[in-house]
Amino acid sequence: MDVAGQFAELYGYDADGVWSAPGRVNLIGEYTDFNEGFVMPLALPHTAVAAVARRTDGVLRLHSADIDAPVAELRVDELTPLSKYGQGGWAAYPAGVVWALRDAGHEVSGGADIHLASTVPTGAGLSSSAALEVVTALALNDLYELGLDRPGLAVLAQRAENAFVGVPCGVMDQMASACATEGHALHLDCRDLTTRQVPFDLAAHGLRLLVVDTRVKHELGDGAYAERRAGCEEGARVLGVSHLRDVPYAELPAALEKLTDEKIRRYVRHIVSDDHRVEQVIGLLDAGEVRAIGPVLTEGHASLRDDLRISCEELDLVVSTANAAGAIGSRMTGGGFGGSAIVLVEEVDAEPVTKTILEAFASAGFTAPRVFPAVPSTGARRES
Repeated sequence: MDVAGQFAELYGYDADGVWSAPGRVNLIGEYTDFNEGFVMPLALPHTAVAAVARRTDGVLRLHSADIDAPVAELRVDELTPLSKYGQGGWAAYPAGVVWALRDAGHEVSGGADIHLASTVPTGAGLSSSAALEVVTALALNDLYELGLDRPGLAVLAQRAENAFVGVPCGVMDQMASACATEGHALHLDCRDLTTRQVPFDLAAHGLRLLVVDTRVKHELGDGAYAERRAGCEEGARVLGVSHLRDVPYAELPAALEKLTDEKIRRYVRHIVSDDHRVEQVIGLLDAGEVRAIGPVLTEGHASLRDDLRISCEELDLVVSTANAAGAIGSRMTGGGFGGSAIVLVEEVDAEPVTKTILEAFASAGFTAPRVFPAVPSTGARRES
């Protein structure tokens, strides 16, 4: 896409540069990030691309090639959390980043002109919002010479989503978009933001990871996500730990006995066991036992479905159908209530498994899903 050309046509002059930031798919570790636990996402080849120019008059102009709407013109010094642009709509995400940078004491008061285009599917649980945030943060970091490192950009992008947009997400999505590397999954400790790039070359093992976008849109701002976060925090309080990450997996049965609220017990069981599943996957990948992660993925789906209860009929259909058709393992990924699932298959089985999933959706009367391979890709970068 010629985002630079579109910028010039829209604003009447050339952009200072073009940046991109990817969406992500999470291999394992769901809802563990805000519990200061472990996650293992990988960046997708799908990206948000931004042509950006620095301004000097305090005006922020935002435009998206993907939305049928005029340029949004704001004043940097008037950006307010949960205001007009903080309560929905794509513009809240880049505007929130400008607010978060300024709120943290970074000099961005001159403003910017930004034109965005994205190939990250929206509402699919693939972090289209984080891609918008991170690409904006990276561009402004370069143009204003702020000197922030990648984790620092990710944390500010997360703050934009938490405080400005009002979605209490963890930091996984922004870290994946900012820090992932090609051919690797990102093992992230969400407590101290230490990372390890784990080789994840599926093609070398004759495998493929499919993303199945159910096309059931999910909205994390509708309260269900926040309710589960609050439940996890209450579980940690009752157990006397700062975060559920501090509950050892070996002590999970004893911890569950201390919880009288059945719902909170389910949430705690999922978080502690999913942190353990991240450790299992890391161990298997380090040992070269890539196929052995399949059952761990499927086990993770059962936990998300039964304990966290964030799956839906379409996601469950993907998992059951794919596994019955010969997949090595599968699970829903992302925030849930719709969105996408991932399916690990032998490369030779990719087409027949995909065909079986499409037939199952047609038989159930569901909208046909979008299926594509997840290729571990590079994180945010300057393109020109």
